[in-house]
Amino acid sequence: MSQTPNATPKPAAARASPIVELRQYTLKPGRRETLIEIFDTEFVESQEDAGMTIIGQFRDLDRPDMFVWMRGFESMEARKDALVAFYDGPVWAAHRDAANATMIDSDDVLLLRPAWPDAGFGLSRLRRPTAAMAKSTSDRNRLPGVVEISIHHLRTGAEAGFAEHFRVEMVPRLAQNGARLLGALLSEPAANTFPRLPVRAGENVFIDVIGLHDADASHRLAASPAWRALGQSMQAVCTKPAETLRLVPTARSLLR
Repeated sequence: MSQTPNATPKPAAARASPIVELRQYTLKPGRRETLIEIFDTEFVESQEDAGMTIIGQFRDLDRPDMFVWMRGFESMEARKDALVAFYDGPVWAAHRDAANATMIDSDDVLLLRPAWPDAGFGLSRLRRPTAAMAKSTSDRNRLPGVVEISIHHLRTGAEAGFAEHFRVEMVPRLAQNGARLLGALLSEPAANTFPRLPVRAGENVFIDVIGLHDADASHRLAASPAWRALGQSMQAVCTKPAETLRLVPTARSLLR
């Protein structure tokens, strides 16, 4: 659903959301900008009208053929209803062939929930530009901040302790290195309520989502001795090294 040029940007939901999907799409070479144009123009308002929150959509700085995005839901049942409404609706029917033509794989999906009561995404003061506003001001070569997502693969039973250690020890270090925590999430163990869209079953992860001013700030955080030492201390309860995604928001991404 495209917005008219004079439409007023809508305020975001206050807190998004009890259920979150982290979606990583592998695209055909050179097709990422095509998908971003379709997504930002057609799939933002239409999904939110169906009952979900589009939290953020991103270009991967290190993988030129990856598109990463997140959406939120009020519950697993609400997720089912919203996905049925969107994927059986007219906007997806009109644009799915063009969107799917850009993709190699869209099944890398983690189903998540906030790691502690206020660890969800605080979006209450953010306003998303309309499609027309974004198109008139966007510059894909400008880096409007970097969002860094780290995926920590945990041993069974380590979830609560890892989350608490991160909250107490790691979060205070972020501000010292010019960064801020945008959200912290754990695997949602509930069964997939919309099996038409697969998710990665059996995962046990903690995900931190960090906002930084630019790519240099990301490098400085990674090189910080204190940050590295804390990260190494947490590896004892992990099953493999953390994955880090360095992402640049699209022009209409709410999270940035």
